[in-house]
Amino acid sequence: MIRLENVGLRYGKGREVLRDVSFQLAGGSFHFLTGPSGAGKTSLLRLLFLSLKPTRGAITLFNRDISALSRRQLPDLRRRIGVVFQDFRLLNHLSTFDNVALPLRVRGERVEHYRENVLELLDWVGLGDRADAFPPVLSGGEQQRAAIARAVVGRPELILADEPTGNVDPDLARRLLRLFVELNRFGSTVLIATHDVALMDELRAPKLVLDDGYLEVMP
Repeated sequence: MIRLENVGLRYGKGREVLRDVSFQLAGGSFHFLTGPSGAGKTSLLRLLFLSLKPTRGAITLFNRDISALSRRQLPDLRRRIGVVFQDFRLLNHLSTFDNVALPLRVRGERVEHYRENVLELLDWVGLGDRADAFPPVLSGGEQQRAAIARAVVGRPELILADEPTGNVDPDLARRLLRLFVELNRFGSTVLIATHDVALMDELRAPKLVLDDGYLEVMP
């Protein structure tokens, strides 16, 4: 599903933040992406979400060479990806329910077809009683859980999560990890960026370890 070959990335004329990164992820796999702050984890996720293009090297996603894609082709590819952003990116004028359901609305699904599924997912992430609340009145942890629910509501083929448990307590972190594991069992490929050692100890999964822009794959 994902292949990177000798990928390098730099912003402007600065030093490379990713250097000769090569790896591949099979469809249906589960990986952690880890490393110290500033190692390049978020930059790598942005490449995989197609919001950045590499300075050099090749990236293949869903058997498509991303360097050959036109701007008009990018939205269709992005709809196959669910992303949990560090800054949540919730829309303040929409309720929690509507924020989470947004990917389904964009796909043209009718609310009566997905209402129960969205409400069940909100219960799972502990927001069942916050469905009608708007982001400005949610805590940071509640916003994070809403962002996770929005990313996974459509069961995307690829799930990219950037520190998805950074603002929640350990018990809820384990519960959210179980949600990602369950989605993986249903076929989604999952890549979670985290430096939470306790979270990674909960699940035996391969690790992509970034350090100073270089990447090592650890079983």
